[in-house]
Amino acid sequence: MKFNTYSLAILVTLSAQAGMATFAQATEYTVDKDHSHVGFMIRHLVGKVPGSFKDFEGAFNFDEKKPESFKGKFEIKTASVDTANEKRDGHLKSADFFDSEKFPTMTFESKKAHSKGDKKFTVDGDLTLHGVTKPVTLEVEYTGTQKDPYGNTKAGFSASTKLNRKDFGIVWNKTLDTGGTILGEDVKVDLDIEATAKIADAAKKK
Repeated sequence: MKFNTYSLAILVTLSAQAGMATFAQATEYTVDKDHSHVGFMIRHLVGKVPGSFKDFEGAFNFDEKKPESFKGKFEIKTASVDTANEKRDGHLKSADFFDSEKFPTMTFESKKAHSKGDKKFTVDGDLTLHGVTKPVTLEVEYTGTQKDPYGNTKAGFSASTKLNRKDFGIVWNKTLDTGGTILGEDVKVDLDIEATAKIADAAKKK
């Protein structure tokens, strides 16, 4: 088949429109903080201590038919750390750990996503914590979409990753007389996110 300039222009236009249509299928979501959880786990001596952050927000675009189009940004307030122990939480907010006065937020901004099939995908992005930015990969599972009693579209996600806190300059520890240290270096992070589709809110106002 031969293409003249006019035919080529039509082909380019149609391709661009198809790409725009694909992008348009992605829905914009905001994190529902009241129904989401941001948690972590770290070794203490021979046990594991869980914790969470109570104050966070995020927004992202997602198309369940094309999860590799995922794009978003999340922010967590470091002073909202909660391990169910007031004294320990105070220490975590201090300069030994998060240094919340100097670094009040940690952020994650996605760069690229990769579909793994069966509602699972990975999200590569940059995590900025304690003034240091490092690449991080989240393992994500899309858990479905459902309308709530008020007509809002809700989408669910579970995500996890593992960080080495020393990579972010958080190095406080104590060496035991018997050898070893009080705290581990690796931190397991788990997120359970319920998010609200913005289009649902816009439609509700009409």
